[in-house]
Amino acid sequence: MNVRPIRPARSRRRIPVAAVALAATLGLVTLTACSAVTAGDGKKNGKLQVIASFYPMEFLAQQIGGEHVDVTGLTKPGVEPHDLELTPRQTGSLADAGAIVYLKGLQPAVDAAIKQSGNKHVADAASFTRLENHGAEAGGHEGEGADEGADDHHGHQDGAGTDPHVWLDPVRYAQVAKGVAKTLGEADPEHRADYERGASELAKKLDTLNNDFAAGLKNRASDTFITTHAAFGYLAERYGLVQEAISGVDPESEPSAARMKQLHALAEDHHVSTVFFETLASPATAKTLAGDLKLKTDVLDPLEGITDASRGRDYFGVMKANLAALQKALGTK
Repeated sequence: MNVRPIRPARSRRRIPVAAVALAATLGLVTLTACSAVTAGDGKKNGKLQVIASFYPMEFLAQQIGGEHVDVTGLTKPGVEPHDLELTPRQTGSLADAGAIVYLKGLQPAVDAAIKQSGNKHVADAASFTRLENHGAEAGGHEGEGADEGADDHHGHQDGAGTDPHVWLDPVRYAQVAKGVAKTLGEADPEHRADYERGASELAKKLDTLNNDFAAGLKNRASDTFITTHAAFGYLAERYGLVQEAISGVDPESEPSAARMKQLHALAEDHHVSTVFFETLASPATAKTLAGDLKLKTDVLDPLEGITDASRGRDYFGVMKANLAALQKALGTK
């Protein structure tokens, strides 16, 4: 509520009784509206109030929760999520939320605020699938079966180099969706079955997307792609590709001279045609490398946020654009 500061009266003029009554009525209405937000069950107007840390978590909560949830994202469109700093209002809202959906290890400020909030209904995406350590190079010789045993290996691994970008692998993203549905069901038991159904429907769409990637990247001239930062390790592993990143998992890290020299050699040895950059981080280094090697540039979106510059209106739209970009760069037939 915005309350105007009380100014000193210039006269002792009487305030009409009707005005006092009107002010009192407005005050009661405002108080009622405020208390509806924090009714104690995390609901407002019958909908579970869900706070999501950044776009991939927001998308999950919306797809799974449907009409039963109102989802608020902590990271505004266009903001690089790794660097997010919370406002006092955002921090305070976490305690009263019906549920929180986030990915531990990606946003330190969010991790700290959630821990302090004391909220009992918290879905940590990192705990619903297996996280791995990916450096500047991340790839797989066997895309299929890369996640064997993931269902038996819950709980993420803390430590330097742990890659949080699980949403770029449709299979792992579906695993996360199942965990998020469970948390929403615990926060709102009345609609538990609907949340489970929402996660199941989303998993089917993600399975179709996985099949599209597997088929679309099957016949290719090259396995190797170069990108700004190492966000695509899980995607590369899933489909038997090799990611060569200019920087590491942190998009703000600067590549060394040795790394740049190495990339020059890799591009030639593996017939790389394109250097990828992204929408939320500076493309300067990628474009410099491409210029030096006389290569093309294109966008490979890590989907950390949706903006007007995104090649798609939602997760599936951007992922399909990523597939098309990879197909073109890798020379698929």
